[in-house]
Amino acid sequence: MTRIKTILFVCGTGVATSTAVNVAATEAMKQRGLTFHARQAKATEVPSLADDVDFIVTTTPISGSVTKPVIKGLAFLTGMGKDKVLDEIEAELRK
Repeated sequence: MTRIKTILFVCGTGVATSTAVNVAATEAMKQRGLTFHARQAKATEVPSLADDVDFIVTTTPISGSVTKPVIKGLAFLTGMGKDKVLDEIEAELRK
């Protein structure tokens, strides 16, 4: 049985934008038959939380010391390139 992965959704405050991206990604992945655990954080918290997640989706720059895969989620805000970002999230979930 495949382990359910955990995504850390990150924005500047860990509240508004990360929630919007989390909701959009959850709905899109549900339509693709995928589920995941979600956590949210502000950018400054990422180094201390990264070890407990499989990958990160962020709308703001984060520490370069993070070794987990990072997906840039700004497309969720602009709408441009959103499908490509959703494909990247799907690919990470299917690994």
